[in-house]
This record gives sequence, structure tokens and C-alpha cells, in this order.
Amino acid sequence: MNTNDVLQVFREVGALLEGHFILSSGRHSPFFLQKAFVFMNPAKTEMLCKALADKINAANLGPLDAIVSPAVGGIIPGYETARHMDLPAMYVEREGGTFHLRRGFSLKPGARVLIVEDIVTTGLSSRECIDAVRALGADVVAEACLIDRSGGRADVGAPLIALACVDFPTYASNEVPEELAAIAPTKPGSRDLNA
Repeated sequence: MNTNDVLQVFREVGALLEGHFILSSGRHSPFFLQKAFVFMNPAKTEMLCKALADKINAANLGPLDAIVSPAVGGIIPGYETARHMDLPAMYVEREGGTFHLRRGFSLKPGARVLIVEDIVTTGLSSRECIDAVRALGADVVAEACLIDRSGGRADVGAPLIALACVDFPTYASNEVPEELAAIAPTKPGSRDLNA
């Protein structure tokens, strides 16, 4: 499965949106990937996550002990990818503004962990997730995501395996082009929500 195949899945379910969006990172973009529309469809989610698991396996990372994902967006792809790799799936949640394993999840020091995300834009959530896992003494071997929308520029703090890589433009709030600024922005992301 290549980038065009992945984007076609997003198009089929109405998850590739065009307009003026304020992303979870705070950056502005004319494109938004509404992955929740994909995750509503178990067959499409399974197809994407199986392809991601195949790509991870082809990377020859060696033995892995667990997959950890950042809540909320990473939970479904993390679980589904872990299912195809026969690994335990866990997730970190924000508590006091930072990610922590909760709900009885634990990792042993030295555990070899793969982080699985949904979409990477700037890599902030990824880095925070990786920091939380490393703080427990676990070894983050790599991160994998369904879509890297940074065009390969995001630094997540570990090697990144992306099922699809796109280079959708993003802009700081003071750099938004005139044609984009003429469209009222919407903020479909969830980073500012309190759980």
C-alpha cells in the first residue's frame, strides 16, 4: 500500500477535507485528515493497520515487547496494528498536562517499545509519548504512523516508519496566505480538549 492508496481510503470515507483548518499543533492548513471517519469503518481501519504492520515487520526492528500510543487519536491504530503484530497494546493519557501510562498499564525497564500514532504533523505528541515511555526505562525502538503529513520533516525523537507521507502545507498563524485567510477557519482537532 502506497501513499496514493492511503489517501484514496481517506477520500472514500470523506476524511480528506479541504478548507481552512487550525490543526492540533496550532498551525493552519488548507487540508485536514479527519481520521475519525476512517476509524468508524472497521474494514478500512484493519486494511490500513495491517499494511502498517507489514511495513513495520519489513523494517526488521528486532523483537518488540509492546506498542504504546498517545490517547486519544493513536488508540485505535495502535490497537489494530498491535493485533496484526501479536503484541500488547497500551496507551498514554494526559494527566496534569503530560503523558503517563495509567489504567494499570506498565512497562518493564528495558522493554522494547514501538510507538504507533495516527497522523504526525509536527511530532509534538509523538515526542511527548516517547518521553513518557523512556521515563519508565523502556527502549523506544521506533515510531510508526498511518500518515506523516510533514513530508518527512517532523522530528519525533525516534526513527519514523510511515505508511503514507504527504507534504500538505501548514502555516504559522502570522504567515497564513491571503487566499487561506479569506476562509473562516475551523478547529477540528482535539488537543485542547480536557479529558
